[in-house]
Amino acid sequence: MAAYVLGHARDLPDKIALAVVGPRGAERWSYARLEAAVLGVAGGLAAMGLAQGAPVLMRLGNTVDFPIAYLGAIAAGLMPVPTAAALTTPEITKLAAEINPALIISGPDVPLPDHPAPVLQKTALEAMFTHAPGDYVMGDPNRPAYMIYTSGTSGQPRGVVHAHRAIWARRMMWAGWYDLHQTDRVLHAGAFNWTYTLGTGLMDPWAVGATALIPAAGVTPEALPLLLKRYDATIFAAAPGVYRQMLKTGAPLSLPKLRHGLSAGEKLPDTTRAAWNTATGTLVYEALGMSEVSTYVSGAPGHPAPLPATGYPQPGRRIAVLNADHEPVPRGTPGQMAVSNRDPGLMLHYWKAPQDTAARFAGEWFLTGDTVEMAEDGAITYLGRDDDMMNAGGFRVSPLEVERALAEHPAVTEAAATEVEIKPGVTVIAAFYTGTETDLTAFAAERLARYKQPRLYVHMEALPKGGNGKLNRRALRLGWEARK
Repeated sequence: MAAYVLGHARDLPDKIALAVVGPRGAERWSYARLEAAVLGVAGGLAAMGLAQGAPVLMRLGNTVDFPIAYLGAIAAGLMPVPTAAALTTPEITKLAAEINPALIISGPDVPLPDHPAPVLQKTALEAMFTHAPGDYVMGDPNRPAYMIYTSGTSGQPRGVVHAHRAIWARRMMWAGWYDLHQTDRVLHAGAFNWTYTLGTGLMDPWAVGATALIPAAGVTPEALPLLLKRYDATIFAAAPGVYRQMLKTGAPLSLPKLRHGLSAGEKLPDTTRAAWNTATGTLVYEALGMSEVSTYVSGAPGHPAPLPATGYPQPGRRIAVLNADHEPVPRGTPGQMAVSNRDPGLMLHYWKAPQDTAARFAGEWFLTGDTVEMAEDGAITYLGRDDDMMNAGGFRVSPLEVERALAEHPAVTEAAATEVEIKPGVTVIAAFYTGTETDLTAFAAERLARYKQPRLYVHMEALPKGGNGKLNRRALRLGWEARK
């Protein structure tokens, strides 16, 4: 996988592969310099004598160290496990106990787990950039390459193990979503340590020989139009919330080199899409995906989706819309989206969770949990989740995880979390609780990563339950939205 991503270091050694851009300038990495640093890390990690395939827990902030360490570990035959820097010490300690990493790579001010694995600090990592280069460890493309964590419906985050072949599957996005070419300059608004950025903003542009542009730490959405223009971005990728913030002033945006935008992570509101088109004269193409498959449905410049559809199955994908018996439904009928187990981008399995893995498959099909409708022409319209999963700025969050944390407060007798719409197209995580009315903000901050923390707390006399005594989150959401 690492050798494939950096393949253009041979024929484009002096081309800028990465520019970390900010209002005061840019830090630039050529393809040759980038590969040298990656292979230096590979050599340094190999010298540590770590076992092939051993998990390496990544606790790095929003710096170029992140993708270099990630690719360096893969090049060395190890399995990097990227994790959000925002995770608290209790959260990352739970994950580390499950992962049992052979090594932890750490940046400053990023919480570390209570775990006995050795820690490679930022300075030692960067010293490896000039280490004697290692060799790419080649092998079976079906062997594990990396693992990412996603919130599970049980409330317990699950490790999603992907094979080296997953990077090859991303080629389906080049024409099916991005319209990506070697001449492009792709600016992704996310941080280095977000998997959306890692794939769409870095790995894919490098694999095609394009230039990746990443905002420096601390750059706000309001500063992005200037950076897009100054650094001649031709493609812009972000989550819907970033588009909304950039459009707050209502002023036109002068982006003469921009061809189009990309959106993923959550549903793009039609109002945001229209406002962006008015402000810039360019279109935004949306994609539907998940950690277990990446994106597999999208609109593209050569095949735009008719609203309200998200897009079409990317060329090479085999998908189906199934009923409760896991049989295909007629076109125009809602059902559960499923992806063929032959898709090269599909995960290998959930880490140490064979039962959870088996539960997601029905014959040929991997069950995504997304409810969609397929039109006669194949266009896919996203209708929602078939569970109570929430979305926080592109991160899926289980309500059970939030509820479990809040229930530990002595004043709380019951807690429920759900996503509510606070204004058209804008949703937040809300917590409803019974017991003694109190301020739960600081308590949640100690136990939950920032993106998991509720933005709204509502005290109630009782939580709505169904006839079987089960919590009715839908009633909570609709009731609050009707009262607001």
